[in-house]
Formats: sequence, C-alpha cells, structure tokens
Amino acid sequence: MTTLAPPPAGASAPADGPPDPPPPPPTTEPRRQTPRPPARPGLALAGAALCVLAAVLLGFAANLTIVGHLQHARDQQTAYDELRKELALGTAPVGQRDYEGKLLKPGAPVALLRIPALGFKEVVAEGTTSEVLMAGPGHRRDTPLPGQAGTAVVMGRQWGYGSPFHDLHRLPVGSRIEITTGQGKAVYEVTGIRQAGDALPAPVAEGQGRLTLITATGAPYTPSGVLRVDAKLVTAVQPNPPRDLRAGWIADSEQALGTDSGAWLGVFLWTQGLLLASLLAVVSFRVWGRWQTWICAGPLLLALGLADSQSITALLPNLL
Repeated sequence: MTTLAPPPAGASAPADGPPDPPPPPPTTEPRRQTPRPPARPGLALAGAALCVLAAVLLGFAANLTIVGHLQHARDQQTAYDELRKELALGTAPVGQRDYEGKLLKPGAPVALLRIPALGFKEVVAEGTTSEVLMAGPGHRRDTPLPGQAGTAVVMGRQWGYGSPFHDLHRLPVGSRIEITTGQGKAVYEVTGIRQAGDALPAPVAEGQGRLTLITATGAPYTPSGVLRVDAKLVTAVQPNPPRDLRAGWIADSEQALGTDSGAWLGVFLWTQGLLLASLLAVVSFRVWGRWQTWICAGPLLLALGLADSQSITALLPNLL
C-alpha cells in the first residue's frame, strides 16, 4: 500500500498556472516642491499699496451707497429710541443746553421731523458737520430750536447716507411740516422754495417763527448749489431759553456745503493702519499661503478700508 506524505512545512501548494509577474517599476517621479521666488521688497511694497488703494476705493463707494444707508438707518433707530425716552422723562433739550445745564454735544437728538407730503420722518440731531449729517438731518446750533421765535435751520444730505432731503425740491407750497421737541409739537406751512439768486423772504417779525430746510442741488454726489425751503410757524410760539451761541458763532464746517478739516487726523491714522495690515497680508501670502491669507486678511482689510473711507467722506461737503 502506498502512503502519501504531507508537504514539508513552509512549502507552498503548486499553482495551477504560471506565477504572477512582478509589479512594474514606477513610471512617475516623486513630486518636487517648487521653490519660492526670492523676496523682493519693492514688489511687496507695491502690492501693499495696491491693497490700500483697492480697500479705500471699495470702502468709499460702499460708504456713499449701501453701507452708508445701512449706517444711517441704524443711527436713526438709535436716535429715535433715545429721543423717545427723553420725551417720556421730560429731559429732551429745549435750548442749547441739556437738562443738566451742559452744552448739547454734537449729534444729540433734539427733535422729530415729519413731512406728511413726502412720507418723511427723521430724528434731527444737534450740529451740521459732515459727521453729524451722516446720521440724519442736523439742527444748526446758532439758530433757535423749531417752534421758537426766530428762524430755525435744519440741514440734510441730498444723496449720501440715507439721502433724507433728496425729495425736498418736490415739496409743494402749503405743505405742512411737523416737528416735535421737548416743548411740544410745532407745525409749519411751506411758503416757498428758493435757490441761489432767488429773492430772500421778508424778515421774521418779532414773536413769529420760521423754519428753513437746507440741502444741496446738482448731479448725484456732485453738489453744485444750495436749495432752501422756507416755512412759517402756524402754531403758538414757544419761549426761547438763553442762548450761548449767537448767529454766526459756528465753524465753517457747519455752514452749508462745509467740509470738516479735522477729519484729516482720522484719515492719516486709518491709512497707516491699513498700510500696515496690507504689508502683513503680503508677507503672509508668501509664508502662509494664498487662501489662508485671504480668509484672514480680507475682512480686516475691508473693515479698515471702510473706516478710512468714512474719514475721507467727512472731508466732502456736508450736504452731499
């Protein structure tokens, strides 16, 4: 009888076919990292300058359009809440000083202006500088408050930052203007609209009141003149508290079409910050990477550009 012995340990079973061929050698070479170009300070500085210019131009266009209108709406809501609270508490301003006897700060809400014919309702702030008029209409500080004897003057922008007085030229004669202050509600009736070269209205008689609304004229964002709407007071005249600022005792920046030269300091500081951020972005682009740099540096450059362009906007005419 024939006995079959098992194969020795470690021996593989015979295959039915030929053995598998060995794997082919790799046909592609390992990827080599591309060396970075040598650093060039001149190009880095030029890139930073272009970043600054792009951020400022984009921020400038946004401030005069979308961002400016959104900022105006937010400031109006904040001012309305503050004025409503002061009216309820009886602490709303009735003159050039607040209820504590301090001079009103620029931008403090002093009145609520309504023009039913235009569907208009805005909070009026104290002061007429370019920065104050970014938040809405402003009361000229050297004139009495609306509702009091004399001529009260309120200015507003034509196009930028909500363009509150954009349709002022469409206001028909005889329209009513309602203004609520700490002394109550005053009603005016429009008597005329005038521009440069038109005849001046008759002086206000003693014990009577007038309201003059002022804005710019001209093409969009290029003011070339001043438009004035005169209205006479038809309700009872309110008493005038003592005034610290007499007629004409204001800076040129608070006049119609005035510019705020004090904004140059803000422009200088914000531009320095923007240039530094741009240089850091250029360096990060070389060291860190493209997408990482844009994700982190993009929002920062945009925010600095908006802040810088807002300071630049303050250098433009306040009725723009």
